[in-house]
Amino acid sequence: MSVRRLAEASLQPASFAFNRANAAAAKQWIKKYPKGREQSAIIPLLMLAQEQEGWVTKAAIETISDMLDMPYIRGLEVATFYTQYQLNPVGTRAHIQVCGTTPCMLRGSEALMDVCRSKIHHDQFHTNDKGTLSWEEVECLGACVNAPMVMIFRDTFEDLTPERLAEIIDLYDAGKGASVTPGPQNGRITSEPASGLTTLKSEKAILKATRDRETRAATKAAKDAEPAAAAAAPVPPAASAAPAPAPVAPSNASKPKTDAVETSPALKSPSATKVAPAVEKAASVAAPLHSAANANKAEPQVEDVSKQRKGPKNKAEPASAFKAPEAKVKPAKAVAKAAKPSPENRSRPTGKKPV
Repeated sequence: MSVRRLAEASLQPASFAFNRANAAAAKQWIKKYPKGREQSAIIPLLMLAQEQEGWVTKAAIETISDMLDMPYIRGLEVATFYTQYQLNPVGTRAHIQVCGTTPCMLRGSEALMDVCRSKIHHDQFHTNDKGTLSWEEVECLGACVNAPMVMIFRDTFEDLTPERLAEIIDLYDAGKGASVTPGPQNGRITSEPASGLTTLKSEKAILKATRDRETRAATKAAKDAEPAAAAAAPVPPAASAAPAPAPVAPSNASKPKTDAVETSPALKSPSATKVAPAVEKAASVAAPLHSAANANKAEPQVEDVSKQRKGPKNKAEPASAFKAPEAKVKPAKAVAKAAKPSPENRSRPTGKKPV
Protein backbone atom coordinates (compact mmCIF):
# COMPACT_ATOMS: atom_id res chain seq x y z
CA MET A 1 0.00 0.00 0.00
CA SER A 2 1.43 3.36 -0.99
CA VAL A 3 1.93 6.09 1.58
CA ARG A 4 0.23 9.36 0.74
CA ARG A 5 1.97 12.42 2.11
CA LEU A 6 1.51 16.14 1.70
CA ALA A 7 3.64 18.03 -0.76
CA GLU A 8 6.95 19.55 0.35
CA ALA A 9 6.86 22.77 2.32
CA SER A 10 8.50 24.65 -0.52
CA LEU A 11 5.49 23.90 -2.74
CA GLN A 12 2.81 24.76 -0.17
CA PRO A 13 1.12 28.17 -0.42
CA ALA A 14 1.06 30.41 2.64
CA SER A 15 -2.75 30.62 2.92
CA PHE A 16 -6.02 29.48 1.39
CA ALA A 17 -9.46 31.02 1.03
CA PHE A 18 -12.53 30.04 -0.97
CA ASN A 19 -13.63 32.41 -3.69
CA ARG A 20 -17.11 33.90 -3.50
CA ALA A 21 -18.87 31.14 -5.46
CA ASN A 22 -17.16 28.27 -3.64
CA ALA A 23 -17.69 29.95 -0.26
CA ALA A 24 -21.45 30.01 -0.93
CA ALA A 25 -21.32 26.39 -2.08
CA ALA A 26 -19.42 25.42 1.08
CA LYS A 27 -22.14 26.97 3.27
CA GLN A 28 -24.80 25.03 1.38
CA TRP A 29 -22.90 21.78 1.89
CA ILE A 30 -22.55 22.41 5.63
CA LYS A 31 -26.31 23.09 5.94
CA LYS A 32 -27.07 19.64 4.53
CA TYR A 33 -25.80 17.95 7.68
CA PRO A 34 -27.63 18.00 11.05
CA LYS A 35 -26.47 20.07 13.96
CA GLY A 36 -23.42 18.55 15.58
CA ARG A 37 -22.54 16.58 12.43
CA GLU A 38 -21.18 19.41 10.32
CA GLN A 39 -17.74 17.78 10.24
CA SER A 40 -19.12 15.25 7.73
CA ALA A 41 -18.98 18.03 5.12
CA ILE A 42 -15.19 17.84 4.95
CA ILE A 43 -15.24 15.50 1.91
CA PRO A 44 -17.22 17.85 -0.41
CA LEU A 45 -15.37 20.90 0.94
CA LEU A 46 -12.01 19.34 0.11
CA MET A 47 -13.31 18.63 -3.41
CA LEU A 48 -14.30 22.29 -3.75
CA ALA A 49 -10.81 23.32 -2.69
CA GLN A 50 -9.25 20.93 -5.21
CA GLU A 51 -11.44 22.23 -8.04
CA GLN A 52 -10.43 25.78 -7.15
CA GLU A 53 -6.69 25.27 -6.66
CA GLY A 54 -6.11 22.16 -8.76
CA TRP A 55 -4.84 20.20 -5.76
CA VAL A 56 -5.37 19.99 -1.98
CA THR A 57 -2.87 22.09 -0.06
CA LYS A 58 -2.00 21.99 3.61
CA ALA A 59 -3.43 25.47 4.06
CA ALA A 60 -6.73 24.30 2.51
CA ILE A 61 -6.95 21.35 4.89
CA GLU A 62 -6.32 23.58 7.92
CA THR A 63 -8.75 26.28 6.74
CA ILE A 64 -11.54 23.74 6.16
CA SER A 65 -10.84 22.09 9.51
CA ASP A 66 -11.22 25.47 11.21
CA MET A 67 -14.51 26.04 9.37
CA LEU A 68 -15.85 22.72 10.67
CA ASP A 69 -14.34 23.09 14.17
CA MET A 70 -12.38 19.84 13.92
CA PRO A 71 -8.74 19.02 14.76
CA TYR A 72 -6.20 19.29 11.98
CA ILE A 73 -5.28 15.60 12.33
CA ARG A 74 -8.87 14.63 11.42
CA GLY A 75 -8.74 16.69 8.26
CA LEU A 76 -5.34 15.23 7.37
CA GLU A 77 -6.72 11.71 7.88
CA VAL A 78 -9.46 12.29 5.32
CA ALA A 79 -7.26 14.05 2.77
CA THR A 80 -4.52 11.41 2.87
CA PHE A 81 -6.91 8.44 2.84
CA TYR A 82 -8.90 9.11 -0.34
CA THR A 83 -6.97 8.93 -3.60
CA GLN A 84 -9.39 11.37 -5.27
CA TYR A 85 -7.51 14.19 -3.54
CA GLN A 86 -4.31 15.32 -5.22
CA LEU A 87 -1.79 16.14 -2.51
CA ASN A 88 0.85 17.45 -4.93
CA PRO A 89 0.65 20.06 -7.68
CA VAL A 90 -0.76 18.77 -10.96
CA GLY A 91 -1.22 20.29 -14.38
CA THR A 92 -2.91 23.66 -14.25
CA ARG A 93 -4.98 22.93 -17.36
CA ALA A 94 -5.49 19.17 -17.20
CA HIS A 95 -4.62 16.21 -15.02
CA ILE A 96 -5.30 13.08 -17.10
CA GLN A 97 -6.27 9.90 -15.26
CA VAL A 98 -5.82 6.83 -17.45
CA CYS A 99 -7.80 3.73 -16.46
CA GLY A 100 -5.55 0.72 -16.06
CA THR A 101 -8.03 -1.95 -15.02
CA THR A 102 -8.43 -5.21 -16.97
CA PRO A 103 -11.16 -4.18 -19.51
CA CYS A 104 -9.24 -1.04 -20.48
CA MET A 105 -5.95 -2.93 -20.57
CA LEU A 106 -7.46 -5.45 -22.97
CA ARG A 107 -8.67 -2.58 -25.18
CA GLY A 108 -5.33 -0.76 -25.37
CA SER A 109 -4.92 1.50 -22.33
CA GLU A 110 -1.17 0.83 -22.34
CA ALA A 111 -0.96 2.65 -25.66
CA LEU A 112 -2.78 5.61 -24.05
CA MET A 113 -0.19 5.66 -21.26
CA ASP A 114 2.58 5.72 -23.85
CA VAL A 115 0.96 8.82 -25.38
CA CYS A 116 0.95 10.49 -21.97
CA ARG A 117 4.61 9.56 -21.44
CA SER A 118 5.61 11.03 -24.77
CA LYS A 119 3.51 14.22 -24.65
CA ILE A 120 3.53 15.05 -20.91
CA HIS A 121 6.22 13.31 -18.82
CA HIS A 122 7.75 9.87 -18.55
CA ASP A 123 6.72 9.50 -14.89
CA GLN A 124 3.34 9.88 -13.27
CA PHE A 125 2.43 12.96 -11.19
CA HIS A 126 5.07 15.02 -12.96
CA THR A 127 4.02 18.05 -14.97
CA ASN A 128 5.25 18.96 -18.41
CA ASP A 129 7.77 21.75 -18.97
CA LYS A 130 5.09 24.46 -18.88
CA GLY A 131 3.35 22.96 -15.82
CA THR A 132 0.01 22.75 -17.64
CA LEU A 133 -0.39 18.97 -17.95
CA SER A 134 0.15 15.88 -15.78
CA TRP A 135 -1.11 12.29 -15.75
CA GLU A 136 -1.50 9.16 -13.63
CA GLU A 137 -2.79 5.60 -13.88
CA VAL A 138 -5.95 4.88 -11.84
CA GLU A 139 -8.30 2.02 -11.16
CA CYS A 140 -11.69 1.42 -12.80
CA LEU A 141 -13.49 4.59 -13.90
CA GLY A 142 -16.83 2.84 -14.36
CA ALA A 143 -17.36 2.74 -18.14
CA CYS A 144 -15.86 -0.65 -18.96
CA VAL A 145 -18.11 -1.23 -21.97
CA ASN A 146 -16.61 1.89 -23.56
CA ALA A 147 -12.99 0.98 -22.84
CA PRO A 148 -10.38 2.37 -23.04
CA MET A 149 -11.06 5.66 -21.32
CA VAL A 150 -9.52 8.55 -19.39
CA MET A 151 -10.91 11.12 -16.98
CA ILE A 152 -10.01 14.81 -16.95
CA PHE A 153 -11.44 16.66 -13.97
CA ARG A 154 -15.10 15.49 -13.88
CA ASP A 155 -15.41 14.49 -17.55
CA THR A 156 -14.73 11.06 -19.01
CA PHE A 157 -13.53 10.45 -22.56
CA GLU A 158 -14.28 6.93 -23.80
CA ASP A 159 -13.65 4.73 -26.84
CA LEU A 160 -10.26 6.34 -27.24
CA THR A 161 -7.50 5.62 -29.69
CA PRO A 162 -3.92 6.84 -29.19
CA GLU A 163 -4.40 9.35 -31.98
CA ARG A 164 -7.60 10.78 -30.48
CA LEU A 165 -6.03 11.08 -27.01
CA ALA A 166 -3.08 12.96 -28.51
CA GLU A 167 -5.53 15.43 -30.10
CA ILE A 168 -7.34 15.92 -26.77
CA ILE A 169 -4.05 16.53 -24.94
CA ASP A 170 -3.03 19.15 -27.52
CA LEU A 171 -6.38 20.93 -27.15
CA TYR A 172 -6.10 21.07 -23.36
CA ASP A 173 -2.50 22.22 -23.60
CA ALA A 174 -3.64 25.06 -25.87
CA GLY A 175 -6.36 26.08 -23.42
CA LYS A 176 -9.20 24.76 -25.61
CA GLY A 177 -10.27 21.84 -23.44
CA ALA A 178 -13.83 23.18 -23.18
CA SER A 179 -14.31 22.52 -26.89
CA VAL A 180 -13.84 18.75 -26.46
CA THR A 181 -17.13 16.88 -26.10
CA PRO A 182 -16.93 14.29 -23.30
CA GLY A 183 -18.22 10.74 -23.66
CA PRO A 184 -17.56 8.22 -26.46
CA GLN A 185 -15.17 9.50 -29.10
CA ASN A 186 -16.14 7.07 -31.87
CA GLY A 187 -19.58 8.49 -32.60
CA ARG A 188 -21.78 6.08 -30.71
CA ILE A 189 -24.31 7.21 -28.12
CA THR A 190 -23.59 6.25 -24.49
CA SER A 191 -23.12 2.45 -24.34
CA GLU A 192 -24.94 1.25 -27.45
CA PRO A 193 -23.21 -1.39 -29.62
CA ALA A 194 -20.34 -0.05 -31.69
CA SER A 195 -22.10 -1.26 -34.85
CA GLY A 196 -25.29 0.63 -33.98
CA LEU A 197 -28.58 -0.21 -32.31
CA THR A 198 -29.94 -3.71 -32.84
CA THR A 199 -33.12 -3.35 -30.74
CA LEU A 200 -35.50 -0.53 -29.78
CA LYS A 201 -34.79 1.33 -32.99
CA SER A 202 -38.22 3.00 -32.83
CA GLU A 203 -39.58 4.98 -29.91
CA LYS A 204 -43.15 3.86 -30.65
CA ALA A 205 -42.74 0.77 -28.53
CA ILE A 206 -41.57 2.63 -25.45
CA LEU A 207 -43.40 5.97 -25.52
CA LYS A 208 -46.84 5.89 -23.92
CA ALA A 209 -47.96 8.97 -25.84
CA THR A 210 -47.24 7.24 -29.14
CA ARG A 211 -49.07 4.07 -28.10
CA ASP A 212 -52.11 6.07 -26.93
CA ARG A 213 -52.19 7.97 -30.21
CA GLU A 214 -52.14 4.74 -32.21
CA THR A 215 -54.87 3.24 -30.01
CA ARG A 216 -57.15 6.23 -30.53
CA ALA A 217 -56.57 6.14 -34.28
CA ALA A 218 -57.36 2.41 -34.44
CA THR A 219 -60.54 2.87 -32.36
CA LYS A 220 -61.73 5.71 -34.56
CA ALA A 221 -61.09 3.69 -37.73
CA ALA A 222 -63.07 0.76 -36.32
CA LYS A 223 -66.03 3.00 -35.45
CA ASP A 224 -66.01 4.54 -38.92
CA ALA A 225 -66.00 1.10 -40.53
CA GLU A 226 -68.94 -0.22 -38.46
CA PRO A 227 -71.80 1.54 -40.39
CA ALA A 228 -70.41 0.50 -43.74
CA ALA A 229 -70.00 -3.11 -42.58
CA ALA A 230 -73.52 -3.19 -41.13
CA ALA A 231 -75.06 -1.82 -44.35
CA ALA A 232 -73.20 -4.31 -46.51
CA ALA A 233 -74.12 -7.35 -44.41
CA PRO A 234 -77.46 -9.08 -45.36
CA VAL A 235 -80.02 -9.02 -42.56
CA PRO A 236 -82.44 -12.00 -42.24
CA PRO A 237 -86.14 -11.04 -41.87
CA ALA A 238 -86.67 -12.90 -38.59
CA ALA A 239 -83.45 -11.59 -37.10
CA SER A 240 -84.30 -8.01 -37.99
CA ALA A 241 -87.62 -8.16 -36.10
CA ALA A 242 -86.35 -9.83 -32.92
CA PRO A 243 -84.43 -7.64 -30.44
CA ALA A 244 -80.87 -8.57 -29.63
CA PRO A 245 -80.55 -10.58 -26.41
CA ALA A 246 -79.02 -8.79 -23.46
CA PRO A 247 -75.59 -10.00 -22.39
CA VAL A 248 -75.63 -12.36 -19.44
CA ALA A 249 -73.38 -11.36 -16.56
CA PRO A 250 -71.19 -14.05 -14.99
CA SER A 251 -72.80 -15.84 -12.08
CA ASN A 252 -71.62 -15.46 -8.49
CA ALA A 253 -73.50 -18.53 -7.27
CA SER A 254 -70.37 -20.36 -6.17
CA LYS A 255 -68.89 -17.36 -4.39
CA PRO A 256 -69.67 -16.53 -0.74
CA LYS A 257 -71.67 -13.42 -0.01
CA THR A 258 -69.07 -11.26 1.68
CA ASP A 259 -67.65 -7.78 1.29
CA ALA A 260 -64.61 -9.20 -0.46
CA VAL A 261 -63.33 -7.51 -3.59
CA GLU A 262 -64.26 -10.48 -5.75
CA THR A 263 -68.01 -10.27 -4.99
CA SER A 264 -68.57 -6.59 -4.35
CA PRO A 265 -70.58 -5.10 -7.22
CA ALA A 266 -69.54 -1.59 -6.21
CA LEU A 267 -65.91 -2.31 -7.01
CA LYS A 268 -66.47 -3.49 -10.59
CA SER A 269 -65.44 -0.97 -13.19
CA PRO A 270 -67.57 0.30 -14.80
CA SER A 271 -70.28 -0.56 -12.26
CA ALA A 272 -73.95 0.20 -12.58
CA THR A 273 -74.43 -0.60 -8.89
CA LYS A 274 -73.12 1.92 -6.39
CA VAL A 275 -73.02 0.46 -2.89
CA ALA A 276 -71.52 2.11 0.12
CA PRO A 277 -68.95 0.02 2.03
CA ALA A 278 -71.13 0.11 5.17
CA VAL A 279 -74.14 -1.26 3.28
CA GLU A 280 -72.05 -3.98 1.66
CA LYS A 281 -70.58 -5.00 5.00
CA ALA A 282 -74.02 -5.10 6.64
CA ALA A 283 -75.27 -7.50 3.94
CA SER A 284 -72.25 -9.74 4.32
CA VAL A 285 -71.95 -12.87 6.38
CA ALA A 286 -70.27 -12.18 9.71
CA ALA A 287 -66.97 -13.88 10.27
CA PRO A 288 -66.97 -16.69 12.86
CA LEU A 289 -65.78 -15.84 16.34
CA HIS A 290 -62.26 -16.92 17.15
CA SER A 291 -61.95 -19.77 19.61
CA ALA A 292 -58.54 -20.85 20.79
CA ALA A 293 -59.87 -24.23 21.91
CA ASN A 294 -61.46 -24.94 18.55
CA ALA A 295 -58.44 -23.68 16.71
CA ASN A 296 -56.24 -26.14 18.63
CA LYS A 297 -58.38 -29.08 17.71
CA ALA A 298 -57.53 -31.34 14.84
CA GLU A 299 -58.60 -34.62 13.34
CA PRO A 300 -58.54 -37.64 15.69
CA GLN A 301 -55.59 -39.07 13.79
CA VAL A 302 -53.65 -35.92 14.54
CA GLU A 303 -54.73 -35.70 18.19
CA ASP A 304 -53.45 -39.21 18.86
CA VAL A 305 -49.83 -38.27 18.25
CA SER A 306 -47.57 -37.83 21.24
CA LYS A 307 -46.51 -34.27 20.41
CA GLN A 308 -49.35 -31.77 20.61
CA ARG A 309 -49.40 -28.39 18.95
CA LYS A 310 -50.22 -26.61 22.21
CA GLY A 311 -50.57 -27.48 25.86
CA PRO A 312 -48.55 -29.97 27.90
CA LYS A 313 -46.51 -32.57 26.11
CA ASN A 314 -47.77 -36.01 27.20
CA LYS A 315 -45.29 -38.58 26.04
CA ALA A 316 -46.68 -42.08 26.40
CA GLU A 317 -44.38 -44.89 27.53
CA PRO A 318 -44.92 -48.61 27.14
CA ALA A 319 -46.18 -50.34 30.26
CA SER A 320 -43.29 -52.75 30.20
CA ALA A 321 -40.63 -50.03 30.26
CA PHE A 322 -38.00 -50.72 32.94
CA LYS A 323 -37.04 -48.05 35.42
CA ALA A 324 -34.44 -48.23 38.12
CA PRO A 325 -35.88 -48.28 41.67
CA GLU A 326 -34.23 -45.01 42.59
CA ALA A 327 -35.66 -43.36 39.49
CA LYS A 328 -39.24 -44.25 40.37
CA VAL A 329 -41.20 -41.37 41.79
CA LYS A 330 -43.82 -42.16 44.38
CA PRO A 331 -47.26 -40.66 43.93
CA ALA A 332 -47.98 -37.55 45.91
CA LYS A 333 -50.83 -39.24 47.85
CA ALA A 334 -48.62 -42.11 48.96
CA VAL A 335 -46.09 -39.81 50.60
CA ALA A 336 -47.17 -39.48 54.22
CA LYS A 337 -46.55 -36.26 55.99
CA ALA A 338 -44.05 -36.49 58.80
CA ALA A 339 -45.81 -36.36 62.20
CA LYS A 340 -44.88 -33.62 64.61
CA PRO A 341 -42.89 -34.84 67.61
CA SER A 342 -45.01 -35.24 70.76
CA PRO A 343 -44.08 -33.63 74.08
CA GLU A 344 -43.22 -37.07 75.49
CA ASN A 345 -40.67 -37.66 72.77
CA ARG A 346 -37.24 -37.20 74.32
CA SER A 347 -35.59 -36.58 70.97
CA ARG A 348 -37.77 -33.52 70.51
CA PRO A 349 -35.68 -30.32 70.55
CA THR A 350 -36.31 -28.32 73.72
CA GLY A 351 -35.35 -24.95 72.32
CA LYS A 352 -32.90 -24.32 75.15
CA LYS A 353 -29.43 -23.21 74.36
CA PRO A 354 -26.69 -25.58 75.46
CA VAL A 355 -24.72 -24.46 78.47
